[in-house]
Amino acid sequence: MILITLKILFFMEQPDHELLLPLVDEENICLPLPINVVSKYWNVELSMAEAIETAKQYPDFNGSILIEGIESAERHGLTCKIIHSSLHELKKIIDSGIPPIVLLPGIPEITQHASVISGYNDEVKTIFHYVQKGNNEGEQQQGAIPQDLFDQEWSEEGRLMIILGPSEILSSIKLENESSVKSNRLCLISERFEIQKNYTKALESLKKAIEFDQNNSTAIYLTGAMLNKQNSPDCLNFYEKCLKINNRSYLSHNGMGNFYLKSNQFEKAENSYNQAIKINPKRSAKIYKNRAYIREKLNKNSEAKKDLQTYLKLFPKAPDRGIIEQAIREL
Repeated sequence: MILITLKILFFMEQPDHELLLPLVDEENICLPLPINVVSKYWNVELSMAEAIETAKQYPDFNGSILIEGIESAERHGLTCKIIHSSLHELKKIIDSGIPPIVLLPGIPEITQHASVISGYNDEVKTIFHYVQKGNNEGEQQQGAIPQDLFDQEWSEEGRLMIILGPSEILSSIKLENESSVKSNRLCLISERFEIQKNYTKALESLKKAIEFDQNNSTAIYLTGAMLNKQNSPDCLNFYEKCLKINNRSYLSHNGMGNFYLKSNQFEKAENSYNQAIKINPKRSAKIYKNRAYIREKLNKNSEAKKDLQTYLKLFPKAPDRGIIEQAIREL
């Protein structure tokens, strides 16, 4: 407790609202880097050996399983709250000496990624991200992003935030949307069930999540995505409901486009992809390849060609690059 108090007092003396985070370069699918960084910030060492052992349950998965890392941190005494938040609340949490973890859009072909926010600067309207350990020992690396751009991208994920820390610290923070904590946790649990290919339990978890919070856009989107994989037209109802709550849900528009594409409703698919691209034109390369296929079917060859060129620009190492280049020449 003394170390925690000193850490917070040290932060309060910093004029630029920046937290001093530990340098960490160890991660595992069951111990994601952001969880490891924040745990070490609170002087809690999580077992990499334990994470490696747990990861054996997921031999074919290459991403991060956040709920596994969270549960590991909780076994070591930390408390976790997962909420839909706001830029104002994020700053308040940082000013309380707590480094929040946010979910943001991933780079092309990665759905999303978790990032630790290390601070902000209101004078230049910038948000600071923790960046993995650099080359110079003892030097904290960080990335900066304009505040408006950060908030735009964060809004695509419903401004989802993970707060990890000692219970006495978290209990002292009054959160804007604490009623969604149980619902959001069930969303992460459902993702684990899906990775385990236990789709029945995944949907059951999402159903409970929506029962806890009927306006949880994350739970509603994930339900739509699960139903889409089962080729159920019911997915459209969930995507549409998600968009009523969060009209910047890129993944909902993209999901609708994918369903319409599978069912050969090309004009509807094109419109859905257009809406997703309008929200974030650089989030996915594959969406341009899908739209190119649709536009070729609709005899929009010139536009299809441009989409394929954009696909390769965003995904220069695409495994199908040769086939795409041939298609561009033929359009």
